[in-house]
Amino acid sequence: QVQLLESGGGLVQAGGSLRLSCAASGRPFNRYAMAWFRQAPGKERESVAGINWSGTIKRYADSVKGRFTMSRDNAKNTVYLQMNSLKPEDTAVYYCAAPPFGAQWSSPGLEQFEYEYWGQGTQVTVSS
Repeated sequence: QVQLLESGGGLVQAGGSLRLSCAASGRPFNRYAMAWFRQAPGKERESVAGINWSGTIKRYADSVKGRFTMSRDNAKNTVYLQMNSLKPEDTAVYYCAAPPFGAQWSSPGLEQFEYEYWGQGTQVTVSS
């Protein structure tokens, strides 16, 4: 069973930074893409960023390009989301996601239906 555990959320002022982490277990981590999604109050969950198995291909939602950076450390079975220049509209619960067994993509997907395993989420609140 794949398990994902996010950490690093919190309260930050606009313009500040946070780094989220997601530790994965339950299968060989370095064979699979990973992604971050977020859900703001009263809104649908949306994609934030995705990374391929090796970390060489990254994709970002337009709303976070240039401000967020996704990375991974396969030796630690962990992905990260470095969030800079945070805005109040970045306030949301952030979720880490992993694809189903056998989904070994060359490029990370950014659609929710492509992901089977989800963490419990970590709250990010950006004050103005």
